[in-house]
Amino acid sequence: MSLVEKRSVTIRGHRTSYSLEKPFYDDLVAISAMRGITLAGLVAEVDAQRPREANLSSALRLFVLEQAKLGATERPGS
Repeated sequence: MSLVEKRSVTIRGHRTSYSLEKPFYDDLVAISAMRGITLAGLVAEVDAQRPREANLSSALRLFVLEQAKLGATERPGS
C-alpha cells in the first residue's frame, strides 16, 4: 500500500495543500503533461470544479480515477 504524501500548491494566489498516494500523484503529473499544462494549473482546474464540501485531495483522486476510466492515463507498455 502506498504512503500518502502531502504537497503544496499555489492556486489563485493562495497556498493550499493536498495529500495523495504516489500512484495518484504520478497519474496527475502524466495527465498534466498530456494536456500541456502545469501540474498547478491542473490542480487549479480540479479545484475550481469540485463541490465546495469536497476536499481537494478527494477531488484529485476522483479526477484521476475518472481519467483512468476514460483511458487518458494509458502509458505504452502498461
